[in-house]
Amino acid sequence: MYLDQHAINNPDRAAIIMASTGKTISYSELEGRANQLAHVLRSEGLQRLDHYSIFMENNEWYMESCAAGERAGSYYTCVNSFLTAEELAYILSNSRSEVLVTSTSKAHTALEALDGAPGVRKVFVCGGVPSDISDPRMVDYAEATGSMPTTPIEDESLGTPMLYSSGTTGRPKGILRPLPDQPPAEMLPLYTFLLNLWQYREGMIYLSPAPLYHSAPQAAVSLTLRAGGTVIVMEKFDPVDYLRLIETYSVSHSQLVP
Repeated sequence: MYLDQHAINNPDRAAIIMASTGKTISYSELEGRANQLAHVLRSEGLQRLDHYSIFMENNEWYMESCAAGERAGSYYTCVNSFLTAEELAYILSNSRSEVLVTSTSKAHTALEALDGAPGVRKVFVCGGVPSDISDPRMVDYAEATGSMPTTPIEDESLGTPMLYSSGTTGRPKGILRPLPDQPPAEMLPLYTFLLNLWQYREGMIYLSPAPLYHSAPQAAVSLTLRAGGTVIVMEKFDPVDYLRLIETYSVSHSQLVP
């Protein structure tokens, strides 16, 4: 997702609202935080077409972790947050990820996975590194990003998710799509098609009840933000809470599986 014009024209508009707490991240805040992580990726040596992964539950840092890659020309893989350390290690190694973004609750699994993913140089832990972890590769996300500029990196280019198959017939398989060298403000044709098909528009309210590691909510949330809408992120699905949120926020769009 690329937010530059919305962050300029409507800086105080809510981009993300966390359903359980009501914590709100404005467009200007999300833009700045995504830029800071993009600077971190460059400082870690990631250049256009390089890979990193995201392994965590739905939280306030998830979408900025994706948005950074989408403006840094990166391939980023959102990993199922319920995987074991061995399964995570396979994805990290197979995708050739050089950096991992994770959370406090997933930090121990991430650390264990590093034994099978020697290419990962640094793990940034959103919410802080647990006190019983002293591995120098595990770094506090806020400390790493906090000193970085909130302005764009100099060499912005479009990035994209690298999705994985479910692995029902063997190991999950990475789907490496060609990535044209173009500015991040220019969407891939597929996303332009979906934006029009789903009638996404500025000011829309999207309720996301699903895990953000899945490709469908990833695309829906990303397009909502590109359109200038607001995303309500449920940390986990609850049908009664879902209906309450629709009424509370006058939700215009959502995505469910019957």
